[in-house]
Amino acid sequence: MKYTIAKLAAVAVIGLLATAPAQAQPANWPKSMTMGTASIGGVFAVYGQVWANIAADAIKVPISTRQTDGPNHNVILVNGKQVELGMTTMGIALQAWNGQGAWTQGRKFNEIRAIFPMYDTMFHFVALQKSGIKTVAQLAGKNVGVGPRAGTPGTYIPQMMEALGIKVNAIRNGGGSDMTSQLGDGLIDTFGFAAGLPFPAFSEAEASNAVTFFTFSPQEVATLKQKMPELSDATIPKGTYKTLTEDQKTLGVYNFAIAHKDLPADMVYAIVKSVMENNPRMVQGHAAAKETLPANVSKNTFLPFHPGAVKYFEEKGFKIDPKLKG
Repeated sequence: MKYTIAKLAAVAVIGLLATAPAQAQPANWPKSMTMGTASIGGVFAVYGQVWANIAADAIKVPISTRQTDGPNHNVILVNGKQVELGMTTMGIALQAWNGQGAWTQGRKFNEIRAIFPMYDTMFHFVALQKSGIKTVAQLAGKNVGVGPRAGTPGTYIPQMMEALGIKVNAIRNGGGSDMTSQLGDGLIDTFGFAAGLPFPAFSEAEASNAVTFFTFSPQEVATLKQKMPELSDATIPKGTYKTLTEDQKTLGVYNFAIAHKDLPADMVYAIVKSVMENNPRMVQGHAAAKETLPANVSKNTFLPFHPGAVKYFEEKGFKIDPKLKG
């Protein structure tokens, strides 16, 4: 009888544990969050959904994604607390922090904080083979698609053309899939973009048409680096696209995930930990995530890190410049 009573008691305890509610989250944590990504056909849209899922699983708080016009738009939304999380290239973030660049209208966006490194964004172009376009210099007098107006290429490529003295006929804006369709229909002569690799819309263009991939010449790279010091050397490896048979040296600018400065530090710590320690799952979602590694935290040299991010990276032995502890 004693054994039976003890056994029943044990079963009762197990039953209570199984039906007990999940541990409540800290009272100061938001009950749900939204992440700004980008348009369909871009890397942000795919990559963002992956880390939103990983982070939501870890912190037990739903994270929905919102399609945006890209980095500029994400900065505006995060800064204004219209979304809690977002992604941006560091060139755009530098313009935002200093209130430079026409899109900022002189306003400084100082409520954003870096939380973790994502991947390098590389500038490259695609044109139909039958167009004969193989160089950036040949874009003079042409119609150039650059993606959404508020995206990194939408911001930078027009400035790059101006810096190189290349007068294009028109700059066209639109989502990645839309630009690919316009290229195939002959409405634009080339589609220039900056994204993690491979860029889905470029793969789509290659699957539908005979295309040529090209980027800046060595002299153009040198000129642009002198005029835009936030840009750095980058390489698009051969095989990134089926018809790309040689490495292409180009320019890149790194991407970072961002959050509003007022998000709780322990929540941000948990988000950063979940992403940094689930790299295989991130890479499964998008190949660009192979660069989403703690060591790349050093790619940020100016944007303050969220305290929750600082705690995680310093625990892992990565030194954060005191000037970047925001």
